[in-house]
Amino acid sequence: MWRCTLPPLLRYPSVDELGAQAAALVARHPRDARLRRVGTSRAGTPLWLLSVGHGSRQALVVAGPHANEPVGGATVLRLAERVLADPRLTEGADATWNLLLCLDPDGSRRNEGWLSGPYSLGRYFRNFFRPGFLEQPEWLPDGAAGARLPETRALLAVQDELRPFLQCSLHGVDVGGGFVELTHDLPGLARRVAHTAARLAVPRELGPYDTLYWPSLGPAVYRIPPPRPGDLAAAITEAAVESTWYHPHRYGTVTAVVEAPMWGVAGVEDGTRPADADAFLRTVSRTLRHDTRILEQLLARIRPFVVSGAEPGGLSRAGLEPGGLARTGGLVPPSTVPGARPRTLVLSEAARLLAPVDDYLLVCPGLADAWDPDVDTGAARPLPPLDTAHLTALRISGRRLALRTAGLLYQLVVTSGRDQAGVLPELDRLIDQWCADYRDGCGARWISVARQVEYQSRVVLSAFELAHRHAPMGSRSGEQGWGTETAVPMHRE
Repeated sequence: MWRCTLPPLLRYPSVDELGAQAAALVARHPRDARLRRVGTSRAGTPLWLLSVGHGSRQALVVAGPHANEPVGGATVLRLAERVLADPRLTEGADATWNLLLCLDPDGSRRNEGWLSGPYSLGRYFRNFFRPGFLEQPEWLPDGAAGARLPETRALLAVQDELRPFLQCSLHGVDVGGGFVELTHDLPGLARRVAHTAARLAVPRELGPYDTLYWPSLGPAVYRIPPPRPGDLAAAITEAAVESTWYHPHRYGTVTAVVEAPMWGVAGVEDGTRPADADAFLRTVSRTLRHDTRILEQLLARIRPFVVSGAEPGGLSRAGLEPGGLARTGGLVPPSTVPGARPRTLVLSEAARLLAPVDDYLLVCPGLADAWDPDVDTGAARPLPPLDTAHLTALRISGRRLALRTAGLLYQLVVTSGRDQAGVLPELDRLIDQWCADYRDGCGARWISVARQVEYQSRVVLSAFELAHRHAPMGSRSGEQGWGTETAVPMHRE
């Protein structure tokens, strides 16, 4: 019987812990596990690839593509243990598992203020970080040849080297439910996802905001459309931007984006018809516009104290226009707290925090209009028919944009060392109020780290079996039903 040798999953591992635990695993299994550096992040952090098995068929699992979604790191470690313990997943399938420990280690480090727990919505959003849209390492806005980020180039090189039959990109949903996005259909996956979700009491998201216009391949499983040009909002909901999900398509790779929720909401799997969908949409749109105006006003109060300068303490008006800081960098004047050493917000720190703020505030008005039944945006694609699950997902998404923006502004002020704009009390109140809406209004409940990892691991193993079964000739799937048993023993919560 397989026994897990990793510590009980009571919390998410940090970037350093991921590397240390992977190295320890390789030391215990030197014949079957290997760890190699496949690239370096912008800040100089190694990108580690853990490989298990010696088969000719390659599977690639990518953890940590989004900085605020740490479940994937824990999942790849569990998968490595599971694969090492079951030769049917390697020798029996003529497969090698390649596990990228963290694609965005720099961004992940910036989330370590909440990573170790205790886990609460307020703690999460006050310490939330995710880079701006153009710094997402899976995006290829200029195509593979124009990839700017070293993390992106490293992943592309791994894909071109391995030519995997399956790629799994491990993501996390902060509030909502679990779902899967596929570049090719894997018949039977929706049934397995339903079984796994029911066993672990993880809600399935039956109408995610991300997949609003995407074809459904079954409950909580969606087809990623081929990439096509579009504006920022359309890229998120109407079509896939060019990305590392589709880059290995030329090799016959099936990509599965596996989303696991942190806080579950039962309403996201409610397929009933709403009593008045239009009234609900008006409320969601009006709320998003109202929250956006408040956040824009708070940002306007903060901006005069966030300026760019050639050297610490130098004050310049450059970059104060909306979006300017994100492009040019920013500096906060030294704190004048008596007895305290003057602190400045380093140039890149303000830019990193303001880039996603500007992105969120840029897309919010357009989304509010797109969701409002009384606004004719002239869009080519009207909203599809919406059930309660879709409406719940839209409500969560609007609130998510506001909370992320408020949390980033909160950090911008706190990191500077002094609330010169006097906005912290208002930001604290807004974050508490909006988190309470998630908790009390949406019924958001924490799902333990162990259950998140168990859910994601089982879905990956199901995708592996199905992709291997339907892959081109030369594959051997091993014994019948090898992927149906419990993948990882449950730990006490």
